[in-house]
Amino acid sequence: MFTDPTAIELVEAVTGFLRDEALPALDARHAFLARVSINALEIVARELAQGPGADRAERARVQALLTGSAGTAGDPAGRAAASRCATRDDGEPSLAALNTRLCEAIAAGRIAHDDPALLAHLRATTLAAVAIDQPGYSGLRLALSAAPPTPRQPPETGEER
Repeated sequence: MFTDPTAIELVEAVTGFLRDEALPALDARHAFLARVSINALEIVARELAQGPGADRAERARVQALLTGSAGTAGDPAGRAAASRCATRDDGEPSLAALNTRLCEAIAAGRIAHDDPALLAHLRATTLAAVAIDQPGYSGLRLALSAAPPTPRQPPETGEER
């Protein structure tokens, strides 16, 4: 396996070449396509750098929700469900399988859709994804600087929203 340059360094080198060398020499159509390619490569670099940590954190949150160790009632079938999930090479449940089990638990009502731990998980997962895909998005900066929202109570009958 290669150690130098790393995958991130290779992606950054190609991105730099496209931006600094190729882009200025291209006609308008090809310059646009080069900018799209640069953006895609920058997403790949962020995914390589941030993705593994984001996946580990998401996996831990989902497992906690399924087993009830997230400070919630949890999913009574979560322990068994987590053990039935498809596994990765290291024997751990795959994130996709865990998310499927989480969706099933929510759909079955075993985890409430307004569970504070679930809402915190969804917020954290979304922020991690946006940080990789669109780190310059102004809503991301606002969301990271603000306190997490609290669940809204539904209005009483006859009460306006």
